[in-house]
Parts: sequence; structure tokens; C-alpha cells
Amino acid sequence: MREDNPNTLDKIYTWLFNNYGPQGWWPVTPVGSCRSDKSVTPVYGLAIKNERQRLEIIFGAVLTQNTAWINAEKAVVELNKQDLIDVDRILKISHSQLTEVIKSAGYYNEKAKKLKNIARFLKDCPIAELQRMELAEARELLLSVRGVGRETADSILLYALNKLIFVVDAYTRRVFSNLGFIRPDADYDEVQALFMDNLPHEARLFNEYHALIVRHAKTYYSKKPYGIRCPLRAFIAGL
Repeated sequence: MREDNPNTLDKIYTWLFNNYGPQGWWPVTPVGSCRSDKSVTPVYGLAIKNERQRLEIIFGAVLTQNTAWINAEKAVVELNKQDLIDVDRILKISHSQLTEVIKSAGYYNEKAKKLKNIARFLKDCPIAELQRMELAEARELLLSVRGVGRETADSILLYALNKLIFVVDAYTRRVFSNLGFIRPDADYDEVQALFMDNLPHEARLFNEYHALIVRHAKTYYSKKPYGIRCPLRAFIAGL
């Protein structure tokens, strides 16, 4: 593992931001969009204005499990068109009907169950209540929902609830192990601690940093051998 100055992660963020610009993650459907308008899709960079948008992010965090966002996004659009960004309607719709709506996200049988699980949870513990909780309590409750793992829970906490937690995914581990910051077999908590311990605790920073890592990784770490032409190597070497 590297023994860099803690500011190295800050400098990597600045490099990523200067090279790729703001990512505007998590995309949400604009307030007041007509559900019958088939052209309406989630928009990047919007400020979250209501609970429906927070719920859309929560459902999206489940739908994007084990698939590219472009596939999950199609399912989010369909949920909106069917007026299913709603806890009660998700609970009411049949399993078979729901699988048809979210089919584009893949693993639709399992994801339909997971959407109903999270909807059932939110029926008992509404979004507003989760927002009022301390981070640790809200995270523990989310992780108790069947089908919600650490990455999904942390995505919900950061992007939907604006809680101060860094989201870790396969790209994060791949990039920073390749650059020598963590072991290749580092677990989720170890990777998360790298960022939580060395960055200012700002939701905006955590939000943008994670999105920028994904953007960079799609270019340099999506195919083996990973990171061969990664320009971050030369940048870090020059620090």
C-alpha cells in the first residue's frame, strides 16, 4: 500500500474534476414532468426538490444492482410512466406486472422482490423519518432490508438522504488498488475508510468524487489489463 500525504486523495479529486467536469449524479426526473411523455428521462445535475425524487433514487439504487445505469434508467422511466414511484403502488402491483415494468434492468424477478421489500420498509419507516436519524442508525435499518447491501444502502444514504458516507463500488476498488492505495482484496469497509479518513466530510464532495471515479474507470479500467494507460499514474508520480 502507498503511504501518501492524506492530501493526495484531494489532489486526485481535483485532477478528475478538471478532466471530466461535474457529473451531476444522481439523475432524477424533473418535478412536474408529464408521465405520458415518453421522452422524459432522469436529468443529471438537478437539485432534489421533493420526496418523490428521493424515492426514485432509492428505487434506482436497487435497479442498478449488477447492471449498467443505462439499463436501470429505462426501468426508472417505465416506473414513472406507470406512476409507480410510490410506496403504496409498488406494494399493490402484482409481482408479475412489476417484473414487466422493470424488465430492462435485468434480474427482474429478484429486483421486483427487492423493490417490494424496500417499499414495505419505507411504509413502516418513511423517508422523512430516515432523514432525521443519525447516519449509523439509518444505515443499520437499511441493511436489515432483504436485498439491500452496503453499496445500495450507502447510495441511498448519500444520494437520496444527503448523509455523509462514501459509496464504494467495484470501480473504486479496482482503480485505487491498481494505483497502490489499497490491497486488491480489500473489503468494502477498508476501501470506504480510505476516503472517509482522508477527505473533508462533505456530501457534495463524496457525491461528485464517486461519480468521477466511475467516469474515469469506464475509460481506463473497464477491460483487462486494467489501468495500463491510466494518466493518474503519471499525475500521482509527480506529486
